[in-house]
Parts: sequence; C-alpha cells; structure tokens
Amino acid sequence: MRTEKDKTGEVQLEDEKLYGIQTARAAENFALDYKKTDMRLIYAIATVKKAAALTYQKLGIGKAGVYEAVSGACDRILSGKAEDAFVTDALQGGAGTSTNMNVNEVIANLALLKLGFGCGRYDIIHPLDDVNRGQSTNDVYPTALRIAAIQMLRKLSGSCAELQQALQIKENEFDSIPKLGRTELMDAVPITLGQEFGSYAQAIARDRWRLYKVEERLRQVNIGGTAVGAGNNAERKYRFEIIEELRELTGIGLAAAEYPMDITQNNDVFVEVSGLLKALSVNLMKISNDLRLMNSGPKGGLSEITLAPLQTGSTIMPGKVNPVIPEMVMQISMKVMANDQAISIAASHGEFELNAFLPLIADSLLENLALLTNATELFRTRCIELIKPNAERCRELLDMSYAFAAAYTPSLGYDKVSDIIEESDGNPQKARERLGD
Repeated sequence: MRTEKDKTGEVQLEDEKLYGIQTARAAENFALDYKKTDMRLIYAIATVKKAAALTYQKLGIGKAGVYEAVSGACDRILSGKAEDAFVTDALQGGAGTSTNMNVNEVIANLALLKLGFGCGRYDIIHPLDDVNRGQSTNDVYPTALRIAAIQMLRKLSGSCAELQQALQIKENEFDSIPKLGRTELMDAVPITLGQEFGSYAQAIARDRWRLYKVEERLRQVNIGGTAVGAGNNAERKYRFEIIEELRELTGIGLAAAEYPMDITQNNDVFVEVSGLLKALSVNLMKISNDLRLMNSGPKGGLSEITLAPLQTGSTIMPGKVNPVIPEMVMQISMKVMANDQAISIAASHGEFELNAFLPLIADSLLENLALLTNATELFRTRCIELIKPNAERCRELLDMSYAFAAAYTPSLGYDKVSDIIEESDGNPQKARERLGD
C-alpha cells in the first residue's frame, strides 16, 4: 500500500493503482453508481495532454525525460490499455476537475512506471506541476469535449449519408407503386410509395448537411486560456504551439478562439449541436412512426409495407411480430430530446466565468451522438433495407378511397364534386362513374 496526502488528509491506495488521491476522493464523493465518464472524452483529454507534452518537449521546458515519459503514457491510454483506471462518475461537481485529475494522475503514474519508479513518486513527475502544466480543467475539458464531439459528429454524418442512400434506393424501387396519400390520418390524394420514401430521404439529407456544417462551430478551442480564458500561468509560446500539435494529432482543423474567455464561460455551441441532434431525432421519429402505421396489421391494419420479422412479438399471442426497430428508434429519439433539454438547462447556468455543469452537458451530448450513430445504422440495415412493399394492398386502399376526387374540382367545382361524393352512398366506384360523366 502507498499513502498519498493532500490538504484534507491522507488516503491509502494499493501500490498498483494508477490513479491517486484526488481521483479516490472523487470516486467516494460522487458514488452515484450511474456510469463512468465517457471513454471518448477520456481519450480526448489524453490527446490534449499529449499535445501539451509534445509542445513542452519542442520548447525545451521541464525536467529532462519527463515529457517524453508523459507522451508515452498518453499513448498507452489512447491504446486502450488503462481503461480500468478511469473511475470518476460522469456526473460530478467541479466542472470536470475530477475527471481532469483522474487523467493527470494516471498519466503521471504510467510515466513513473515507464521510468522505473513506483506509483505516487510525484517528486519525480507531478500530476499538476508536470502533467497539468500551463493548463486548467477549464480549458482542457471543453477543448477535449469539442474534439470528441467532432469525431463523433463525423461518424454520425456518415451514418446519415448511408441512411439517406438507403431511402433513395427504396424511392426508386417503389416509384411505380401507387398508394393513398393521407393528411391528418385521413384520405387525401394519390401518391406513390416511392414519393413517400423520397420525402424521408430529403429530410435525412438536411440532417446530414446540418451536422456536417456545425463542425465549424466546434473547431474553435480555448486551450491555453487556462482558468478563465486569460491565459494565466501558461507560457505564450505554449499557447500557440499546442494548437498545432492538436491539429496534427487529431486531423481536425482546430483554431485558437479569438476570445478564449467567451469559449470558457459560454456553452451555446453545445446547445446548437444538441438542437441539430434533436432535429435529426424528430425526423427519425416521424419516419419510424409512419413505417409502424404502414406496416400495421397484417390483417387488421394498413399493411401497405412489410417490415422484416426480426423476433417473436408476444409471449401470449402466437404469430404476432412487432415493428421493433422503429420502436427502438423512436425511444432513442425520445431520449435525445430529453438530453437536449438537460443540455439547454445546464448551459443556461454558466454563471460568470465558468459553467460548473459542463459534465452534464458532456455526458448528454456524447450519449446522444453515440445513440444516434448506432440507431441510424441499425435503422438502415435492419429496417429500411429489408422493407417489402405490398403493392396490391396499396392499390386496394387507394381504390377504396375518394382520393381521385380532388382532380375533378378544377373542371366541376368543389361543391359539385362534394355533392357527387355524398350521393354515392360510400361507393367510390359509383362516384367515379358519375364524375366521369
């Protein structure tokens, strides 16, 4: 066992524990048993730490060998070999300080081990004086969140592109199948099944474009701004050089914020991104619900399409199959909308120079990005691509309706067409014959 001390006392830690006293305190203070900080955020923080270490190496700052060891420790984290050492809960007080300290301590101890020392020898490599040099949680955490969000946005945008393409394929495949168009769930005018799917494709195309464009907002980062964006305790050369290192490491065109204090205290960009994720969720929910309705039956509903039978639908009703993928997608959409509300509330509470509730913003945003990426992929592969049209049923429902009537109003007038429909006693064929006369 090893003993670590801070201003509030001592903590006993197993010798092999990679985290230190600050992480141990956080694990106890925030023992919510909710979920751990998203590893994508941890990796992004480790990337920021590596960029800082490479910068200090380049500038010749620090004790010999320290930042080479720190950089190597970051690589070990990024290779996924230390995930068990990251134990802070996703929701925590302190604006993410505990997560930043968790990363600082793990990096310091991995670097110490690399140099042949035991964990906790902070006189050799210190989590704050060395690993966190020239940094603050207040510039590291939001910078890392932007990096993680951009990386996930790119995946989601790609997934949306594939979903759009799948819908367009169905648009072409179903273009010759006439069906009944409906407004307010009531019979309206004739359309084709292809047109319906073409409209879905257009909606997803807009989502894809919006998500692609919003990356620009996330590229401005406040790293080097430290506590409030004023750059306290950070060398001027470091502030400029670390951006270059981050660009190289991430492949993202990051830029130093023109006004770092703004980026430090204001989180409206995350609200904007979240709003676009909510817009995607709205479209996914609308499409999914339409598919549930068109698939309803198979005998007592619309049954205009057939969704792939993926699993047994009931423990009591034999033969029942449910539209499980659209139902899953709708629940994901509901969850994203709820998280969007949490992000909005948290962002509005950024009192003065820092938002203490950034961990909630981070957890909700990254969760939404992950859920939507996976949901759109499953929606495409296990629902959209497998849809079968029921052309005869589409024709049957169209023929049973008065959808044809609107075409006669320009020549006969609205009132006369209405009278003919009323006099047909619910027989569309009879009305069609009279209108033809």
